[in-house]
Amino acid sequence: MLVGGRMEDDRWMIGLEYLIQAGFITDGADERDDGSLGTVLVAQLGLQLVGAVLVNVKDEQTAGLVAHDLAAQLTADGAAAARDQNHLVMQVFRVHFAQEEEGQLMVDVTDRVNNRPIDGASVSISYVGDPQDTLEQLTTDSNGMTEEIDLAAPPRSYSEYPLSDVQPYSEYNLIITAPGYEPTTISGSEIFSGELSIQPVRLNPVLPNASASVINIPANTLWGVFPPKIPEDEIKPVRSSGEIVLSRVVIPEYVVVHDGVPSDSSATDYYVRYADYIKNVASSEIYSTWPEATLRANITAIMSFTLNRVYTEWYRNKGYDFTITTSTAYDHKWVYGRNIFDSISRIVDEIFASYVSRPNVKQPILTQYCDGKRVSCPNAMSQWGSKALGDDGYSDIEILRYYYGSSAYINTAEEISGIPASYPGYELTIGSSGEKVRQLQEQLNTIANTYTSIPKVAVDGIYGEATQEAVRQFQKIFNLPQTGVVDYPTWYRISAIYVALTKIAELQ
Repeated sequence: MLVGGRMEDDRWMIGLEYLIQAGFITDGADERDDGSLGTVLVAQLGLQLVGAVLVNVKDEQTAGLVAHDLAAQLTADGAAAARDQNHLVMQVFRVHFAQEEEGQLMVDVTDRVNNRPIDGASVSISYVGDPQDTLEQLTTDSNGMTEEIDLAAPPRSYSEYPLSDVQPYSEYNLIITAPGYEPTTISGSEIFSGELSIQPVRLNPVLPNASASVINIPANTLWGVFPPKIPEDEIKPVRSSGEIVLSRVVIPEYVVVHDGVPSDSSATDYYVRYADYIKNVASSEIYSTWPEATLRANITAIMSFTLNRVYTEWYRNKGYDFTITTSTAYDHKWVYGRNIFDSISRIVDEIFASYVSRPNVKQPILTQYCDGKRVSCPNAMSQWGSKALGDDGYSDIEILRYYYGSSAYINTAEEISGIPASYPGYELTIGSSGEKVRQLQEQLNTIANTYTSIPKVAVDGIYGEATQEAVRQFQKIFNLPQTGVVDYPTWYRISAIYVALTKIAELQ
């Protein structure tokens, strides 16, 4: 059972009988037109407690979870209207009778000044609700990373439907210390059942009069309450005044993130690598447990929105010195120091140069969205609705077209800033040769100076077994599929790490 952020006593008994009245109500309206979950109601599930509820729990809060009226409002897109009633009923019982489940956590600790991994950092883990009870004590290796550990999490089914008053993830406190560095405490690192969470930590070297750093991670926007997006036109006008200053879509190396509303001059600005920004926002705004097509559609929408801000120089043309804000009323929810999820990270690595286009429109379209449960957004994407479409087998482009119209298509930026050499357009593997292989070998050797588990290789332009093994070790360290083949995600991750370590084009 979930108790104050922790799972307790999986040997609980419930004597429970429900009178279930399930039915479908439709009005024939298109959910895209009014954006509300009420347009096409998947099911109105009346759950009336008619038997005794006997629960062996440790506190009243947990008992309340079990006895709570589960008027579960499942996703109300037209695509979900075909949901089977029996499936709905089974999901309810899965929620009630589920045993304790687990997710995974790995902590990645680096030096804030030079981006180098910190060997021997200590990581203490506790429940948010019980910070004095240390659950795990971990130590980072030469790559600055801890082992993956299992931590208790609510049932995965909690994140599959918008059930009221049931938090779908558990939260943990982390205290990170290392000799010569200021300690850092992270409160609220999130764990979903069956998902690997990667918690990045950047430690500051000890300085006179410095204090310990405390990072509080707020709730996912699907769970917490945040200001709804103020609607905007999806295509910004091109004016002769030079409002749009870029001639083509470019993936920036960095975005400057303003941690507040645009008018808050006291808010901190952060320089964040573009791909890391997208991973952070996606981990903050959707659930990593959702279908892959749904994740891809939502991530593409986040990227297109962001690139519209970049392309149009939206805030700089208004006199501000940043790219985007952390206010959900204006932009996306980016959270300083939050954890990211491996399933989201891998997708971003694969498609980070993508965005949504329309015919004869040069700029990425401003792909706005809302949760579709608390907030409706006509002519924009419903996040819970996209989840239902993914369940129904829709592809990422089909989901995007469902909300943004049939003319929408996925485009790819031709230029990626801050990368020493572009991807060759084909995979590098055993037998490959030439200048691209030589560039790869040079970058790997530079990275191996810091990440010493990567073997150094001869810079000969020939992709042999030694290069393959170096690539495989790199993939292992940075949580990529360990194929030994340099594909698109691996090439750009190698380039990004190389740039970070050599400080090429680094913004101070």
